[in-house]
Formats: sequence, structure tokens, C-alpha cells
Amino acid sequence: MKQLLTTFLIFVTAASAIAQKTYIQCGRLIDGVSDKERKSVTIVVEGKKIIEIKDGYQRGKSSDSVIDLKDKTVMPGFIDCHVHLEMQFSKTAFGDAFREKDADIAFMSAVYAKRTLMAGFTTVRDLGGSGVNISLRNAINRGVAVGPNILTAGRAISATGGHMDPSVGLRDDAMRKTPGPEEGVADGRDECIKAVRYQFKAGANLIKIASTGGVLDLSTEGSGAEFSVEEIKAITETAKDYGMPVACHAHGAEGIKRAILGGVTSIEHGTFMDDECMGLMKAHNVWYVPTLTAGRSVGDSSKVPGYFTPVVAAKAAVVGPTIQKTFAKAFKAGVKIAFGTDAGVYPHGLNALEFRFMTEGGMPAMEAIKCATTNGADLLGIREERGSLENGKIADIIAVSGDPLQDITVLSHMAFVMKEGMVYLR
Repeated sequence: MKQLLTTFLIFVTAASAIAQKTYIQCGRLIDGVSDKERKSVTIVVEGKKIIEIKDGYQRGKSSDSVIDLKDKTVMPGFIDCHVHLEMQFSKTAFGDAFREKDADIAFMSAVYAKRTLMAGFTTVRDLGGSGVNISLRNAINRGVAVGPNILTAGRAISATGGHMDPSVGLRDDAMRKTPGPEEGVADGRDECIKAVRYQFKAGANLIKIASTGGVLDLSTEGSGAEFSVEEIKAITETAKDYGMPVACHAHGAEGIKRAILGGVTSIEHGTFMDDECMGLMKAHNVWYVPTLTAGRSVGDSSKVPGYFTPVVAAKAAVVGPTIQKTFAKAFKAGVKIAFGTDAGVYPHGLNALEFRFMTEGGMPAMEAIKCATTNGADLLGIREERGSLENGKIADIIAVSGDPLQDITVLSHMAFVMKEGMVYLR
């Protein structure tokens, strides 16, 4: 037994001494930092990290592996700052919410997570679900499930009657119990503080709130303000104590202004933001995550008879086209923008459609790519680790055929996906 153990230790020592490196030969490289692409470059990966980026095509030692992407455009893994991995909206979504158990949600969320990764999105920010999203994150981190690196808000928080109140539009006795802070429904300073603490306790990475109603809830009007500035401050101050940023779902201008003054980190959707909102966002260094794909999707679905309930269809028909116009105006105004799609409102895996809609709104292709790389990493607070192809960064690397600077739609067709040094698609 002793001899066997000694032999094993010698083997492990020898194996670690000959650490294999991976040489990725890139025909075209967009690193997420520079405004210009590089050509004929080799990325050297060891373990989970990029250790070197060299000009020309390098091969290393005979023990090293070589990945030939000389006919591809190589980029950092994309970051989607607004997804919902627990759901995928459909005609039956409202009824499904009463039928599906947590286990059903968990199985489907694992499928959605894998689709997202295979679409080239190696990091996502999940902005609210039942709490299964926390378990999904943990399963991926343990290697039990396949998916992107996830930062999750757990359950999102809103006021009574607000966007995340599951009892909105239902008869009073339809719920097993009246939702409260533990379920993400809070009113007044004390309940708002408690709601944040529940999500911290559950293992959330960040907090997500709603300062207005939304499109897919059953409320008749989705743009009115639903939290006071004082309530929002209670949330952001408590979240700050735990080192958590706060993302805010908001459509109407008044709810956006209150959220900014209350100290949120980002505004999600921002459909009806006005010039004052944009000025406040710039003054308070608040990010904008536009979710154009979701806007287009609900706008299109609103035209399909019976797809939405009448109250939802009416809101979707207005919000869809308005988001695109707001995005174009915000970009011209110089508001900080990070890439986010609201995946789950539309089918997972189609996240790259957002690039097309962003460029249609006047944003150059390189800037759109940066929104999904360095900008996304800045918003999520992970710029030291991810979001660009640089020495010392995590090896989240993707590639497509063609040149996305000339044809942005090629980003919808991944040819190569590496996450944390492991190849998932080739």
C-alpha cells in the first residue's frame, strides 16, 4: 500500500510539472479593449487563464495542444447582463406558473443555461426567479451542470401590487399566503431592509428591484412609479452593507428618476426615460441595460391573437417599438450602456440578436461588442477577471466565422466556445 501511494505521488508530481498549455491560433482578434482588431495572433491558455497573447501563429511544445481558428474571428466570451434562466415565456406561461414545481423549473433552467453558453455567452446576470437560479449557479460552479458563469439576484423585490408581486391580477384568495418580504414583496423601510436580507441569506450575488410595473405582469398600467425614494434608499443602503449592487427594472420616467436618486447601479429597460432621466444617469454614473430583444419579442407577440392576455398585449404593443427609440436617444446622449437582453422573455440561446438591434439603433458594431464584454464586466464588477482577452484574465474565449464588424449577424452562429479554459463547442 505504501509503495502504491508513493508511485501515485510521483505520477501526480510529474504530471503537474508538465502542465499542458493550449495555443489558440486566431485569424482575427477582437480583445474587448482596443477599438481595432488584430490579425494573426496566438492566445496561450494554461489552466483557466490566459497567460500570454503573441503575434503570429505559435505552437508551443509537443506536449501542448493547438486549436486552429485561423479562419475565425476570436473574441472574449460575451456577457448578458439581464437574463431569466428559470423561465421561457410562451402562450401557456401564466398557467404553467401554477403547475410547475421547483424541480420542473430546475430541469428546464439547466437546459436554458447550456443553450446560453453554446450561444457564446460565458457570463450572465440572472435578474430574478424563484431561487432555483441560486441552485443552478451553484450546480454549474460545482461542475454538476453546464452553463455560463452566473451572478444572480435570487428573488427580485417590488412593492405590493408591483411587477414581482405574484398575486397581481388574481383574486384575493388565489395565493396560499399573502406574499411578503421573503417572497420579494415589501412596503416601507423595514420590510425593504428585510427583503434584501432574505436574498443575502439565500445566497444572492446582487439585488434586483422594480420601481415601476412591467409588461408581462397582469397590472393594467406598467409605467407608474411603485417605490418611494426612501424605500429604494433602504434597499440600496442595506445591499451596500452586504457588498451587493442593485439593478432596477423600470419603464416609466418617474420610477427611473426615483431609482437613480435612491442609489441603484443600473436601470433595466428604461422604456419611457426622458432627457432628465438620461442627465441623472450620467450625473450619478448609473448604467443602462436596454433589453431590445425582449422589446421586439413582446411587440411581435402582441400581434398574435391569444398569445398574451388582453391587458398584457396592450402594454406589449406600446413598449416594443418605444424601447428601440429610447436606446438610440440614450446612446447619442452618452449614457453608459451594458448589453442585456431579458432572455426568457424570448427563447434562450438567441441572445446575439441584441447586437443587430443595437446597431440598428445607431451603435457601431465594435461598440456593441464592447457593451457585451468590457462594459458588461464593469457593470458586474468582474473586470479584473473577465470581459477582455488580456494576460491574466479568465480564459472565456469564443469565435465565429466571418467578420462581425462588417456583418453583425455572424455573432448568432458560434463556431467555438471556451469557458474557464475548457472547450464546450468546437
